[in-house]
Amino acid sequence: MNVLSPTTQERVEEALVHEGLITQPQLEGLKTKSNSEGKPLLGLLVDEKHITDEQLTKALADASGVPYVNLNSAVISQQILNLLPKDIAEHYMAVPLGEMHNDLVIAMLDADNVQAVDFLSNRIGRSLKVYAASEAGIKHVLSQYGKTSLAHGVASILSGTGRNETDENADMSIVGTPERRVQTLVQDSPVSKALSAILEYAANNQASDIHMEPAENDYRIRCRIDGVMRELMRLPRSAEAPLVSRIKILSNLKIDEHRTPQDGQFSIKVGDKAIDLRVAVGPTVWGEEVVLRLLDKSGTSLNLENMGYTGRALRLLQTGLTRPHGMILTSGPTGSGKSTSMYAMIQSIKNDTINIITLEDPVEYKIEGVNQIQVNPDIGLTFATGLRSILRQDPDVIMVGEIRDKETASLAVQAALTGHLVFSTLHTNSAAGILPRLLDMAIEPFLIASTVHTVIGQRLVRRVVSGGETYQSSKAETAAIHATLGHLLPKTEADIPKVAADLGYQSLPLAGQNAYTLVKGATTPDNPSGYKGRLGLYEVFEITETISDLILKRSPSSIIEKAAIANGMITMRQDGYLKALAGQTSLSEVDRVSSADE
Repeated sequence: MNVLSPTTQERVEEALVHEGLITQPQLEGLKTKSNSEGKPLLGLLVDEKHITDEQLTKALADASGVPYVNLNSAVISQQILNLLPKDIAEHYMAVPLGEMHNDLVIAMLDADNVQAVDFLSNRIGRSLKVYAASEAGIKHVLSQYGKTSLAHGVASILSGTGRNETDENADMSIVGTPERRVQTLVQDSPVSKALSAILEYAANNQASDIHMEPAENDYRIRCRIDGVMRELMRLPRSAEAPLVSRIKILSNLKIDEHRTPQDGQFSIKVGDKAIDLRVAVGPTVWGEEVVLRLLDKSGTSLNLENMGYTGRALRLLQTGLTRPHGMILTSGPTGSGKSTSMYAMIQSIKNDTINIITLEDPVEYKIEGVNQIQVNPDIGLTFATGLRSILRQDPDVIMVGEIRDKETASLAVQAALTGHLVFSTLHTNSAAGILPRLLDMAIEPFLIASTVHTVIGQRLVRRVVSGGETYQSSKAETAAIHATLGHLLPKTEADIPKVAADLGYQSLPLAGQNAYTLVKGATTPDNPSGYKGRLGLYEVFEITETISDLILKRSPSSIIEKAAIANGMITMRQDGYLKALAGQTSLSEVDRVSSADE
């Protein structure tokens, strides 16, 4: 580690404290230890695991005014890597990453070494844009020298298969007995290597789904990352049969059945992370499509505030969670984070004094101290039959993964009526749509009004990467903010603290401005979108006397929604625009996920 100037050292210390990575008292104690033992303070911070090497690298880069990039999951093409010979890259701990505005972007361990940067610029014959990166990140890219791209590598692996791996008996010696629920992707089979490469790439890039789609002339592999589909590669049409067979064997599915849909699951380990995969195989006109849902337990926050609940929505939900009985229902399309919301609710109320039982399909995240039951229709364990069983197990809190039919809805309502707190989800476009949906399931209006007390609608938007540019909103964006938030934003300077606190923000701009400050996410060669991770947009309302009357009158969702808004509900679009003004996401991202509902 280079010797830092006192000013830079002080900036690094301030940044670490400001980011909440270490407290001021801890820092002072380590300074004393550093002086007494003659060890560098920053090295001591890493050695004693107060911060990671990656966090220290970022803090050093920020203090020095050098842009930072995390390379731990970056994949660089050989065409770019060939611009800098490996021996020079290793000597200077510098790797090329890509091109940006006619400059070649490189990452260096010692990014403020002017002489090294000048040498590399002359060696490559191009002007450089330099980023700081950790030693682990640089070594990760160095290890890719000489390797083929993911798509080319997978295609090459598959082209070397000595046989078509569709013979179950031939493969069972590799994957083990069918009873094993967790399979190991071994490396002696070419198809296993190809599948392992695809899964590892998806896991390292936090993909939620992998789609393998046959076409007339090729086989397309796509990933859904932060909610957006991205094509990874196109393989030869011949790749379908061995890959699909491999996945079926790992999932204990019938490899000779190609006409009907099949569902299964298996687990893999990528680095230190155990990842469960839900498998759906279905026939199409060109072959069998496979969709893999990746469930990474280690990468999910189960904290309501971290997920994006703020202000009135958070307060209403926390109040609903303190009630001893009744129903809290969450709505949204597939992949909108409904199950994660319910897990976070359970996490917030879990203690030794209550018995929490869940009924799920599948159990996505295992929570210590909670009794979780996996639905299995093949043996007659459905949501309805499981819920009947749960009611005989003395529960205080019941989570039903999804209300899909009249029988499950009726049993859930009965459970709430008999003194249980019940969480569940329904597929509707808005929070207000939940109540008419229950009416459609033949639940009596008076039962809905007397059991349901908190209703949630949600979507997920991508977070902007911190450190990006700020800009002033255009006329169209300003008009959209006025139309969406005009009545919510503070009218005077004196109103700002109260309104901001009520909505759950440190500060808010005044209403009626000619332009508002918005943010663009910081872009890097490995993340040109400027987005990383997701957060929720929420609308939450409680069942008031007015809304109860509307339910009894069988009012449509539009009337119920108007009543909820009149009672103070913040809609998902409004919640999204507030988060955009707070620099957490962008207006275009909010419009992308909420426009379909309007």
